[in-house]
Amino acid sequence: MRPELTVATSEPYDDLLSTLVTDRVASRLAAQDATLWGPKAEPDASIRLSWVGLPRSSRSLLTELDALRAQLWSEDIDRVVLCGMGGSSLAPEVISRSYGVPLEILDSTNPSVVSRALSGDLARTVVVVSSKSGGTVETDSQRRAFEAAFLAAGIDAASRFVVVTDPGSDLERLATEAGYRKVFTADPDVGGRYSALTAFGLVPSALAGVDIADLLDEAEDEMDRLARDSPDNVALLLAAAIVGNPGRDKLVIADAGSGIVGFGDWAEQLIAESTGKQGLGVLPVAVEGVDAPEISREAPDVVVALLTGEDTAGADTTKEDAPGVDVGAKPVVSVSGTLGAQFLLWETATAIAGRIIGINPFDQPDVESAKKAARGLLDEQPETDHATLTEAGIEVRGSQGLLDNVDSLSTAVDNLLAKLGDDGYLAVMAYLDSQRDSTLAALRATLSRRTNRPVTFGWGPRFLHSTGQYHKGGPGQGVFLQITCDETRDIDIPERAFGFGTLIAAQAAGDAKVLADHDRPVLRLHLLEPESGVDALQKLLA
Repeated sequence: MRPELTVATSEPYDDLLSTLVTDRVASRLAAQDATLWGPKAEPDASIRLSWVGLPRSSRSLLTELDALRAQLWSEDIDRVVLCGMGGSSLAPEVISRSYGVPLEILDSTNPSVVSRALSGDLARTVVVVSSKSGGTVETDSQRRAFEAAFLAAGIDAASRFVVVTDPGSDLERLATEAGYRKVFTADPDVGGRYSALTAFGLVPSALAGVDIADLLDEAEDEMDRLARDSPDNVALLLAAAIVGNPGRDKLVIADAGSGIVGFGDWAEQLIAESTGKQGLGVLPVAVEGVDAPEISREAPDVVVALLTGEDTAGADTTKEDAPGVDVGAKPVVSVSGTLGAQFLLWETATAIAGRIIGINPFDQPDVESAKKAARGLLDEQPETDHATLTEAGIEVRGSQGLLDNVDSLSTAVDNLLAKLGDDGYLAVMAYLDSQRDSTLAALRATLSRRTNRPVTFGWGPRFLHSTGQYHKGGPGQGVFLQITCDETRDIDIPERAFGFGTLIAAQAAGDAKVLADHDRPVLRLHLLEPESGVDALQKLLA
């Protein structure tokens, strides 16, 4: 028998829970009531609520996926590469890593990352091209590169592509006309960040070897509990913990023995994109573990969420008896349960949190701004943006006024960090190779200790489809450290006038421009040589 979901909090939230129960929020959400978030949100909500029934409706995929996986494996095609961004990649990443099956995820436009994906054993490779809109520039560029690689290797490219998209998208039409091996159309009434249990989450995971029927069973086991209008409904309790602490708008998410790998990165997108708008929202901070500085350090604007195992979460969790973790005086919520159940729990709680905050949790009005800026830079090919200074192989640029009278790299960093307010956060955005430059992620904890503030870390352009919405639309508390680099060679994008190196540079520059236009301080550090630059940067920021 599977363990039930358990949510335990250090605060009672009695008044808020009573209001949610009286308003029948849980049962109305389960019934897909689009009026829950007010008249302005109703048009979006009316076409974005099918996710509440996915544990049952997605079962129609099982037979097709079992047959396709068996067919591929019978042809010795057992290397699965997923080309997808945001909601199309984050859920499959958590699922595959938690189940321990190999799934290669290409969610970058960095030429080094793309080159490594293309250099794998193509004879054994099937590529899942996953895009809700069908026009995601990163995914389309990756598809083009793989198609050219297959053809160069003498492999029938069409037979090696599986597509996941919304019905009627350009990608569906392209795949059908080209005779791609299989096209899965997902429920169009589910937004990307709520799509873990749609074809977007399930197709690549199943082809990689995950028993997705088990995942759906886990979620279905909890559907009725999550629909109950009761103060012990775990979704209501989690929503209250996320947004029910006045002034505490940072949610630090840490694994404390859950057995689920990388869940914080998935929850980061869900919460940031759903709540970060109109100058409001909750900043999710995915940390390395329970020893992260944000957990033990006192902070008046932080709530701690611990993902625990079934033997460590209890109904009476308090600050003192949370499983081996010193959270100080901060509110803490402990969550335990299977992966499928947790997907549905956090989606439900986040949607309810949007109602409590008073925003529409289903739109992302500021995501498109960085995309438009990047497209503009690609089309216009503007003059070179000259560096303010260069030191130790690192070029330094900054938003207006940030680098006035700056004559050294360390002073530039000091100026950025001096912009941090008592309620602020630092976002580190690294447009590098997440495998080759993986040690750079340690800067997150290093800078948190240095600044005594929450720090987020994201690989670009991946984070643009995640926390990028919160950066522009959420509270104006953030300061931004952008890290880019020169790669030794670019990778062409077939039938495009630019390569991956040009694309990622435009994405970084476009995002920096939009942040600056929103009066967010941005420091841009460009490494002329990645390996030595990463070392120099780590020494500088320690």
